[in-house]
Amino acid sequence: MALSVEAKRQLVEPAHPRISLRRQCALLGLSRSGLYYAPVGESTEDVELMRLLDEQYTATPFYGIRRMTAWLRSRGYAVNHKRVRRLLRTMGLEAIYAKPRLSQPAEGHTIYPYLLRGVTVSRSNQVWSTDITYVRLQSGFVYLVAVMDWFSRYVLSWAVSITLDVAFCLEALDHALSRSQPEIFNTDQGAQFTSEEFTARLQQGGIRISMDGRGRALDNVFVERLWRTVKYEEVYLRDSQSVWDARQHLARYFVFYNEERLHHALGYRTPAAVYHG
Repeated sequence: MALSVEAKRQLVEPAHPRISLRRQCALLGLSRSGLYYAPVGESTEDVELMRLLDEQYTATPFYGIRRMTAWLRSRGYAVNHKRVRRLLRTMGLEAIYAKPRLSQPAEGHTIYPYLLRGVTVSRSNQVWSTDITYVRLQSGFVYLVAVMDWFSRYVLSWAVSITLDVAFCLEALDHALSRSQPEIFNTDQGAQFTSEEFTARLQQGGIRISMDGRGRALDNVFVERLWRTVKYEEVYLRDSQSVWDARQHLARYFVFYNEERLHHALGYRTPAAVYHG
């Protein structure tokens, strides 16, 4: 059976006593760029601004560009709206509030209706959802995607990438679908999730596709809560130095989240107990 990129990364050992990283990557057919990340194109000040924006967005996701700009200025940073808009777009962040539909999806991409309004989610594998978030490092950042079961809050799969391309989203989706299959799969209208490659995977399994309304991240509220939990309980406490560190820390955290962390909304049970129960 062919290994996924994620599985290949997990096999590479940075301190292997006999085989160099270069040779391990060559044997696995894996690019070394997947293991290392040196931030390019963002100044030291921009990285610091992105760290601050990430923390403030996590605390106040309803802040738009103007409020974020005012907040940074109140902290002594001489920024304008254009700079804040660019940084938020780089991070993939958008304020949570209803707003008019100002842009159209890319040509050829189908936007599916939101199917979950008024729906009672009462069992595992009834509804899955996915989303992408920005994860800061000490001197850069990566992107994290996860697939979650709505009923149990169980994280079925996750992946990390240094770019916002569709490949790592497909990697997480394929891993989740290798475990089970939902009746409905909910996403936002991001280019990764409206792409033909992504939606085709779901259609082939007969899975109904649901998409959030534009600017309504609360349509995917359980994943939004997951990101807040991951950042407050893991990312902000550790500040990983590298992509490798971030992946190892997140791997341990998601095991804890699924198998050990008690959730009030689940009657103080773990996601794993509810999902498999």
